[in-house]
Amino acid sequence: MALVSLTLGPIVAVVLRAGGLGAIGPGDWHAFRFTLFQALLSAGFSVILAIPVARAFARRRFAGRGVLVTLMGAPFILPVIVAVIGLIAVFGQNGVVNAILTTVGLPKIDVYGLHGVVLAHVFFNLPLATRMLLQAHLAIPAERFRLAASLGLGPWAFFRTIEWPLIRRIAPGAFAVIFVICLTSFAVALTLGGGPRATTVELAIYQAMRFDFDLGRAAVLAVMQLALALIAGIVALKVSHMDGFGVGRDRQVARWDGRSLWARGWDAAWLAIAASFLLVPLGAVILKGAPGLALLNADTYRAAGHSLAVALGSTALCLAWAFPLASKRGELLSLAAIAISPLVLGAGIFLMLRPYVNPFSMALPVTGLVNALMALPFALRILRPEAEAVEADFARLRATLRMTRGAWLRLVWLPRLRRPLGFAGGLTAALAMGDLGVIALFADPDRTTLPLQVYRLMGAYQMEAAAGAALLLLGLSLALFWLFDRGGRADA
Repeated sequence: MALVSLTLGPIVAVVLRAGGLGAIGPGDWHAFRFTLFQALLSAGFSVILAIPVARAFARRRFAGRGVLVTLMGAPFILPVIVAVIGLIAVFGQNGVVNAILTTVGLPKIDVYGLHGVVLAHVFFNLPLATRMLLQAHLAIPAERFRLAASLGLGPWAFFRTIEWPLIRRIAPGAFAVIFVICLTSFAVALTLGGGPRATTVELAIYQAMRFDFDLGRAAVLAVMQLALALIAGIVALKVSHMDGFGVGRDRQVARWDGRSLWARGWDAAWLAIAASFLLVPLGAVILKGAPGLALLNADTYRAAGHSLAVALGSTALCLAWAFPLASKRGELLSLAAIAISPLVLGAGIFLMLRPYVNPFSMALPVTGLVNALMALPFALRILRPEAEAVEADFARLRATLRMTRGAWLRLVWLPRLRRPLGFAGGLTAALAMGDLGVIALFADPDRTTLPLQVYRLMGAYQMEAAAGAALLLLGLSLALFWLFDRGGRADA
């Protein structure tokens, strides 16, 4: 009930304040079509490209593999505007890629418009899809690999019997989550959209609220966005197959598949391409931000402390919600949560709180609450496959031994879910650390978070200090992600 209230309550509050739903025009329908098209392309490319990258990580062991896995998750947890700066430095008109193309006599590429939006979304979401698939690879019992080796399965037979069932189980849910993320794209479309032809529904909501103050029209657009997300979630649940690989004895075994020279070269190529695509823009952010670290003041460090408190609170609340909701119904409800426009969500919560308390005094708690809600779909997508597999594999044993709920959690559930719990916690903490949403509506000078401080420094044209604060934000987000993820995973 709490999740349903937090999802639908803000929309109801906005509709009541507006006096009913508004009308939408031709420009809004164009934004709807563009949003649907770019979200399909972005989610499709992210999942398809993640399949060979996750496979390469799963079957290769090399020095620095764990560090590379962690660093490749950085784009997803980057504040959007910081990541866009890095992408423009690499793919923009004066970026590295266009400089190379000009040198060899080829035409420049344009990073703005549909292809720029899709490029940015793949940059953000390829790491998420890769880690989801990698988690599934690592959960395959070693006995399956030993059996496949003893049967002498060739590459195609191995793919059909081991890897294809894994893809069918994980890929639809990953596609649905990424599709919904791209539906609510705001900063990416604002900075890389290139004009009215590349306007998303979220941008249309922003224009309706910011320039026209047409809350009714904004509410209609938010409902349309929510409907698309629910349809995507239902389709994903229908086509996904949740059958796992059974129970193993938790032994580690080196994978024998892919030992040929061609397979090693194929995996190395995919790892190199993915690492270059994801880490070169990250390097550009670091180079721009390093000189500005010396310019940071006490206000910036105070804002960093606020962000850490919000991130830890959001993580605890999100994981507390995720445990009882690790089911198909719970995942569908959580997809609705992330599909709600953050702008409408913030405005609705403001209207709901105003009769009872000063909303500005609740800036940090409300920000933590909203971040937990927005991160819940990721946590459930990570936890649900493993949670259902544990239930299917050990339910009879639990009944036979008459295990209490406490013993079940302590001896079976938590040990078996340690890896996905760590990953989900790290992802939630990092996303909350870098979020700039509700806090922008509620914050006052005493309750600033680090992302908002970056924006304020940029607005004051203190670009070097803003770059230094952005680098501090990146470091803290990565540190939180690494601490939680390292505590949970055994093999990455």
